[in-house]
Amino acid sequence: MLHSRRKRYLSGSDWVINTLDQLMKRATCAGNMSQIVLPLAGRPDEERLRAALARLRERYPVLCGTVARDWKLAPYWKIPSRARPRDLLQITPLGAGGLAEACAQTANRPFPADAEHLAFHLFTAGDRSALALAFDHRLLDARGAEALLDLLSRSLDGEPLPEAPLFASSAELTRWGEKFRAGRNVNRRIIALAGNAPRALPLPAGTGRAYRYRLISCTPAESAAVTERAYREAGYLMESPFLLAVVTRSMHALHLARGTAGSSYLVPVTVDLRPGREPLQELFFNHVSYLFYQLPAALGADLPGLIDAIKIQMYEQIKSGFPADLARASLLMRIAPLPALGRLLYLPLEGKMASFAFAHLGRSGYRAATFMGTPAENLFHMPRVPVPPGIGFFCNSFNGRLNLTMAYLDGLLSEAEADLVEHGIGAELTGGAA
Repeated sequence: MLHSRRKRYLSGSDWVINTLDQLMKRATCAGNMSQIVLPLAGRPDEERLRAALARLRERYPVLCGTVARDWKLAPYWKIPSRARPRDLLQITPLGAGGLAEACAQTANRPFPADAEHLAFHLFTAGDRSALALAFDHRLLDARGAEALLDLLSRSLDGEPLPEAPLFASSAELTRWGEKFRAGRNVNRRIIALAGNAPRALPLPAGTGRAYRYRLISCTPAESAAVTERAYREAGYLMESPFLLAVVTRSMHALHLARGTAGSSYLVPVTVDLRPGREPLQELFFNHVSYLFYQLPAALGADLPGLIDAIKIQMYEQIKSGFPADLARASLLMRIAPLPALGRLLYLPLEGKMASFAFAHLGRSGYRAATFMGTPAENLFHMPRVPVPPGIGFFCNSFNGRLNLTMAYLDGLLSEAEADLVEHGIGAELTGGAA
């Protein structure tokens, strides 16, 4: 086990994220990145925020790392001894397009260099503002980005920043038998998934395209009604299967309208693997795996049937240890060059790796109701979904408000089709408080 502030070996999950980053840079306008948006009922002190971001960057040189390989070919994050000074904050007055248009632009803006992984944007309009954090998924997953924003907020409230973590990691080039057994289990699941052709939207021609977004933001009353309905129809703490079923039914209506071929919907869903013991160790890099749901198209309009199918498959995969097996098996792939791994991921399902992606983060890791003393009205995510499938849905809750973001590659859907999906989901979520 290596303990270092200058080197952190990448996990299998990290390497998959790096592969997706390269695929997305080839196929779209930017890499595997995402954005958190925090609308504020006021305007924070801009210079104090700028100074706090400079301290954050100086304290954590890991924010300026790059990928390298050691002599055994194991990939690692190379951390400089100190971060080069750079202004992380850009202040932008909102134009006629409002916050939605401004945030879509920054969510699709690539970082200026390979060693840059964060950008903060403060959008202003009169006495109101919104803070957006764009982050590189090679360094932070969604929960880690929320934790970093929370760390920044607490430092602005006077709490000292913790020391840079001493990263504990390993090249993981031993216990090959265990990894190959995990790989066999994963391969069996992939072969089973490939037996039924998934419905998928054809990707638009050309490269360099941006992502577009639709946000469904529930009021606290609507959010409480969704939770109550999810408990009633799916079971206690089963909000995630309920939301996935709602999204699947709405996507089913889209595929019916298009007449898409295929017998099922294939949906990868992220699973958080954090043990929750060392907050700073678990803040940086990726601590996720995936569940894969294959939902029969024949159940597409049947919400109770979809919920039951999702719960059965969820229990089966968790009982079999599939998320942990996938994390272990992906360690085997780190030796492969990124282009080769990209082709390996693409082949089993003939490029139709998913019908859409789904994530449910649950309660936000940003705990405060304010930022720099200014009330925070909401917090939502704007992810860039891997291509394929080029469309995904991200759910989170902040201060009692449920948010669902639909992200899709420009040209994948018409405006009318995006309306169809958004309205189908919205009718289930925002109509629940009536």
